[in-house]
Amino acid sequence: MIDPFGRKVSYLRVSVTDRCDLRCVYCMAEDMHFLPKADILSLEELERLCGAFVRSGVRKLRLTGGEPLVRRNIMSLITNLGRLVKSGELDELTLTTNATQLAKHADGLAAAGVKRLNVSLDSLDPAKFEAITRWGKLDQVLDGIMAAKAAGLAVKINTVALKGGNEDEHEHLVEWCGRHGFDLTFIETMPMGDIHSDRTEQYLPLSLVRSRLEQRFTLSEIDYRTGGPARYVRVAETGGRIGFITPMTHNFCETCNRVRVTCTGTLYMCLGQEDAADLRTPLRASEGDQLLEAAIAEAISRKPKGHDFIIDRDSRPAVSRHMSVTGG
Repeated sequence: MIDPFGRKVSYLRVSVTDRCDLRCVYCMAEDMHFLPKADILSLEELERLCGAFVRSGVRKLRLTGGEPLVRRNIMSLITNLGRLVKSGELDELTLTTNATQLAKHADGLAAAGVKRLNVSLDSLDPAKFEAITRWGKLDQVLDGIMAAKAAGLAVKINTVALKGGNEDEHEHLVEWCGRHGFDLTFIETMPMGDIHSDRTEQYLPLSLVRSRLEQRFTLSEIDYRTGGPARYVRVAETGGRIGFITPMTHNFCETCNRVRVTCTGTLYMCLGQEDAADLRTPLRASEGDQLLEAAIAEAISRKPKGHDFIIDRDSRPAVSRHMSVTGG
């Protein structure tokens, strides 16, 4: 799949649910209203949709949410998709999770062919973690992370940089990740969805985060890539890697190789644009996939050059949908 700007689209992120067992302050409002179950694709439909993308050229597949591991019977979908990795049709199957359910699923994920995970973790302080997630328990998350490590899964920690929220912990996170052999990626908060507060109060540019880290650590540019938008450095003192995802201060649109599908079967060609394609209708229109594959091809033909994210005090969210709806 080649978009209008010559970029090869080979990476698909699929949200399997909009539901989550946490309410992170930068992601959701506290009183979220979730989609009716009738609007959500079945696990069988999600598997069929993913198969159509793989036949169209997708080589990397990431399951997201919401929190994907709260979806009932999700391991059956993961196991079936893992067979595409084992057959060579797919290079990689990965997952983004908050790790609350990971302790009971880590071994199953490894057995299914998942090699690595992204875990959202914004604080190592129990009280601060509970405040950011609104009710999360840090011990439960850390137990899940360590279960993943014990199962042989590579873990990358994703941390949203929050002004006044966790900026005093960044050095500690670098040291902790280095000690456990986890990569760490810092992410700028993005203007997606109404969270009932002013995002300018949360926004912390990663240029500032990096300059502060460089006062304590020696950071060297490296060519390491995972297929996503992060730009990585090596930390001399720990031997670990730090990635920086900077949609606000330095967008990564020129190398974008990915699209996102929601749990309702809506394809977004860009995280920061509203243009979308309905894949649920062609998916359900016939038992064959010809209509579905044609709809995918048409959508890729209008993938935009980039997003229009800005954060300022007078701006509405760049897009109305929450990240949990689109898939992280």
